[in-house]
Amino acid sequence: MNVGVVGNPRYGDLAAVLTSLAGEAPSRGLSLSTEPRLESFWPAPVPHLDPGTLDALITFGGDGTLLRGARILGGAEVPILGVNLGRVGFLTTAVRASLAHALDALVAGRFRIERLQALSASITSGDGAAISRRQALNDVVLHKGGVARVVRLNVYIDGENVGPYSADGIVIATPTGSTAYALSAGGPIMAPGVEGLVVAPICAHTLAVRPLVVRATSQIVLEPIAEWAEDVLVSFDGQTGTQLSVGERVEVRRADHRVCLVRLGDETWLTRMQQKLHWGDLSGREEVR
Repeated sequence: MNVGVVGNPRYGDLAAVLTSLAGEAPSRGLSLSTEPRLESFWPAPVPHLDPGTLDALITFGGDGTLLRGARILGGAEVPILGVNLGRVGFLTTAVRASLAHALDALVAGRFRIERLQALSASITSGDGAAISRRQALNDVVLHKGGVARVVRLNVYIDGENVGPYSADGIVIATPTGSTAYALSAGGPIMAPGVEGLVVAPICAHTLAVRPLVVRATSQIVLEPIAEWAEDVLVSFDGQTGTQLSVGERVEVRRADHRVCLVRLGDETWLTRMQQKLHWGDLSGREEVR
């Protein structure tokens, strides 16, 4: 079984984790490969991963590391086993202490696959020519760079102008991303099985603008208005980004591929909501009689 490894180098004990993985792999028939940035953390040389040859991908870190692993796969629908070394780890399914059990389950096929919507974003010029294309699992965000300033933009959904938005930015999120930046911006929480996308303004400058949920098949176009089009940035999963030039716009749609997350045991999405986000937790409140 060919297994790629992606990790967060900022985790202080990563070398010990990878040494443990290298020791556990041979007896389970696992052939390991790694992202180049982790070369110095392995006890012995490990080949660089090739997404096209992988049977599974293991990520060591938090949700950010898993998101980066999904982008490294470049659209390949390879199962991703997330091992949480951080704090919340909403997308991950295992922790360091359960690594051996997780590897046994992976080899034996004792897991579920959660197939998640992803986003494909194209940056186009004024004449419609494609400049670049990016992928994201959580969200695509358009916002101002530098100091905090309002951005004004037209938002088109399936060719229809929703109207000019005036806000600190706007988030286009998948159901997976609905519990990330979009949630902080006041957007709704969407269950993973819902086929939809969230359009959530960030600190809208009018009470007339509210978050929207649209069909997953919708094409969403973000077009900064010329007078406010300078110093506008577009970010993808909050990890990579680019600056828009005046006249450029962003076209967002559901990606053709799915991101496949490994799920172990009987844990459900609602269970994760309760455990990771403390959903419905009133333990800090005093009872009022």
